Amino acid sequence: MKPWRSALVAFVVDVAFVLIFVLVGRRSHGETAGFTGLMTTLWPFLVALIAGWLVTWAWRRPFAVVWPGIPIWLMTVALGMLIRTSAGQGVQPSFIAVAFVVLGVFLVGWRLVAMPFLRRRALRCTA
Repeated sequence: MKPWRSALVAFVVDVAFVLIFVLVGRRSHGETAGFTGLMTTLWPFLVALIAGWLVTWAWRRPFAVVWPGIPIWLMTVALGMLIRTSAGQGVQPSFIAVAFVVLGVFLVGWRLVAMPFLRRRALRCTA
């Protein structure tokens, strides 16, 4: 796979998992699934995710766990919460804890799951 395609796939997977996090959270709190409500909850985390990608230059090694996976996860949570706070949205300690755990499982977890498949594929390509 070409490097830019790998980066695009990894970015889309990250965005999808952030979207799933938001959708599940909104549903668990009985909030409407309307576009405006969804975007209100999603945009701080999406901006934070993009910042994480830019700061870590994630497109260079988009599937790596330690760098950029872990920093992207931490930045998505921390910066997402800061943006939510500055936008006047609620940020409770329990929400921070849930976001920390769930986004960690999502953003780092999928990279851990993908690692053996990517290694196997790389071995096949070099053989």
